[in-house]
Amino acid sequence: MEKQQEKTSTQKPNLHPRNLDNSGYHFGQLIDCCSELRPFVFTNVHGIQTIDFANPEAVKTLNKALLTFHFGIQNWDIPKNYLCPPIPGRADYIHYLADLLASSNNGIIPKGETVQGLDIGIGANCIYPIIGNGAYGWSFVGTDIDENAIQNCKKIIQNNPQLIDVISLQLQTESRFIFKNIITPEDKFAFTICNPPFHKSQEEANKGTLRKISNLKQQKSKEAVLNFGGQNGELWCDGGELRFITQMIYESVKYPLNCMWFTTLVSKKENLSTIYKTLNKVNAVEIKTVDMAQGQKISRFVAWTFMTLEQRKNWQF
Repeated sequence: MEKQQEKTSTQKPNLHPRNLDNSGYHFGQLIDCCSELRPFVFTNVHGIQTIDFANPEAVKTLNKALLTFHFGIQNWDIPKNYLCPPIPGRADYIHYLADLLASSNNGIIPKGETVQGLDIGIGANCIYPIIGNGAYGWSFVGTDIDENAIQNCKKIIQNNPQLIDVISLQLQTESRFIFKNIITPEDKFAFTICNPPFHKSQEEANKGTLRKISNLKQQKSKEAVLNFGGQNGELWCDGGELRFITQMIYESVKYPLNCMWFTTLVSKKENLSTIYKTLNKVNAVEIKTVDMAQGQKISRFVAWTFMTLEQRKNWQF
C-alpha cells in the first residue's frame, strides 16, 4: 500500500520504455532528495500522492526534484514568466532521438561527448541538454534569442560542474535566423532539437495558456498564470510554428553535411502536410515523423536529413 501511495495516478502512461518516469512519480524518493517538494505533495481522493499540476510553483519544484533525483542536478531554477517544461515529455524526445541515431549505427545508441546536439531555443531551463547529457553523455550547443534565458542557463551550468565542458551557449543575435550565425563550416552535429514557438500571436498564446490551466483545474479559468505562460519568443512568433519550421527547413539546406538529422517538435498535426511538401521541395533525402504519447496526448517530432544512408553509417560519432 505504501509503495502505491508513492506514485501519482496523474502520471501519463505510454512514455518511452527508457523514460525514467514511466512507472510514475515516486514522491517519497523525490522529497528525500528535494525537501522543497514536500509542501506541494498531498494525497488525493484515491489515496494516491500527487501535486496540483495547475500550480506553477508546484510544477517547477517537481521538475527541480526530478532533475536532482535522476541526474544529480543541483540548484536548478528558472525566472518567473519563463516556460516550465514537463520533464517526462522532454525526456521522451531525447530517447526517441537516441533511437533515430541508433537506426544508422547498427542499432546501437551512440553515447558520450563526441555525440553533439544543437538545441534551438534552449530557453531558461536548459532541459534538453541536461537530459541528453544525463541519459547518454551527449554534449550540446544551446542557442536562444533571449539574453536573460542564456544567462539563467549559465547559472544552472555553473551550479553543476559536470555540465561545464559539455554544454556551450550562444546568443542568436538576429532573431529572423535559426542556423545562420550559429552553425560554422567545421561543426558536426549529430542532430538538432527544437521546441518551436507554436502560436501566431500573443493573444493566441494567452488563450492557449488559459485552456491549459482550465483543463488542469477542470474548470474555466479567466486569468493566465504568468509562470506557465512563457516569454514571447518561447510561445509565439509571426506565422506561428509553421512559419518557424519552414524557415528552419530552408536554412537547413545550407548545412547538409554539418548535421545528420534536423528535428523539431510539431504541435499541430494539420501543419504536417505543408511541412512534408516543403521538405520534398528542398530534396530532403529522408523524412521521418516520430509519434510520442503521454497518456491521451499525442505529440510528435519531424526529422529530416540530406545525407544518404551510407553517409550516415559512415558518420564518426
